[in-house]
Amino acid sequence: MSALKILVIPGSLRSGSLNAKLAAVAAHALAREGAEITRISLSDFPLPIYDGDLQAKSGVPKHAVNLKRMMAAHHGVLIVTPEYNSSVPALVKNTIDWVSRVQDVHETRGQVFRERVFAIASASGGRLGGARALAALRLILSACHAQVIPNQLALPFADDAYDEMERLKNAADSDALKALVRQLIDISQRMM
Repeated sequence: MSALKILVIPGSLRSGSLNAKLAAVAAHALAREGAEITRISLSDFPLPIYDGDLQAKSGVPKHAVNLKRMMAAHHGVLIVTPEYNSSVPALVKNTIDWVSRVQDVHETRGQVFRERVFAIASASGGRLGGARALAALRLILSACHAQVIPNQLALPFADDAYDEMERLKNAADSDALKALVRQLIDISQRMM
């Protein structure tokens, strides 16, 4: 059996991002459980704001095609999103909008979402940990017919959530991450 491959996507480009930090911690946790990890930056896949007229005129941008194909090369995907105004940032939504438009030969549009397992997480300096963004992201992915695992992680007070070794300090946060990792791996393996 081939190695289980998980793609980790931080939904923030900001330097020092709490969500990029959580994505790194989650990637290490997934690797410790034996998964082969690819962690990317969406800055490597710049996309214009989705516009149906632009798509009709120029087609789907190559970066959307490349990201979709990268997703297709993995069994599971973890998206770690910030929360902006009680929802997902435009970067995350726009990326999903474009990737959902990619249709390679012998595929239906959006097939990559239906054939992968998705996990979601968020980190915030506030007490809700990005929970509202997770609800919005779950809804968006569900609309793409993605299988989103039940476990998720909303990391509150994330600016003070780590020890000097970059590990989660709070046992409840650590347990939530372990549960998310275990469930993503288990369900992804069943779909291999």
